[in-house]
Amino acid sequence: MSTWPDLTALALLTAVADHGSLSAGARASGMAQPNASRSVARLERQLGLSLVVRSTQGSTLTPEGLLVVDWARQVLSAATALTEGAATLRSEGAGSTLTVAASQTVAEHLLPAWLSALRATHPEVSVTVHVHNTAEVADHVLTGRTTVGFVEGPSAPRGTHSTVVAQDELVLVVAPTHPWAGRREPVSPDELAATALVTREAGSGTRVALDEALAPRAVTPPALELPSNAAVRVSVAAGTAPAVLSRLAVSDALAAGTLREVPMTGLDLHRSLRAVWGGPRRLHGPAADLVAIART
Repeated sequence: MSTWPDLTALALLTAVADHGSLSAGARASGMAQPNASRSVARLERQLGLSLVVRSTQGSTLTPEGLLVVDWARQVLSAATALTEGAATLRSEGAGSTLTVAASQTVAEHLLPAWLSALRATHPEVSVTVHVHNTAEVADHVLTGRTTVGFVEGPSAPRGTHSTVVAQDELVLVVAPTHPWAGRREPVSPDELAATALVTREAGSGTRVALDEALAPRAVTPPALELPSNAAVRVSVAAGTAPAVLSRLAVSDALAAGTLREVPMTGLDLHRSLRAVWGGPRRLHGPAADLVAIART
């Protein structure tokens, strides 16, 4: 083979494996589906293998594609190690850099204090923060675009190393004028599943945790789907519909009385918040220090 496989195409292929289809993998990779299809087709021609089965129901990986994904993860991990090692070499004799990706809940309510503590002990470190939903953070980590990520969700994303840094829970909230605002009887899982909620977008840790908690029930489509915790809070307070959000995201609104918490029963909505990274199993340098701060 005269040329090396494109890392972006390999990262896309792993995203297809992780998210279940070419369209979902393309979304997680931040790539338009036509471009994703062309990228996979070029990789297939380059490798001389059929990697994806395309049908009217969607696209799935062939057995050869699944095997290539296993090899691709090793290549992407090695590429991440190379870029991190180069960054370490560049930082010698100069201020080092750290790229962090975080889900919205972590970025809004926990990360600022962690970075302040890191700054106190490492003033020479330059930190760049990117805020994404959990699926996008995982993709940035796996493709080497960020050194360490912080995510929500019931489990660590496939292909990453991780450690739990904090605990959180999801709570049901409504506007003070909503009929449930003064409710004493807890909302059951079946009643919640039958209710059109204001939700975060697909791929967010909050949405994934709620969907998994309500499975296998048939869930009513959202009344409104929004891309941020703040937008969901405002919509709920305006009386649109109830929502299930992180307690971290609604604690101020509950204290101010602009939202009311409604009791639930039969659902375990506690979850772990995790630091995730690719490459070597052990983090080093400022990234390791930041994760240590988060854990304490």
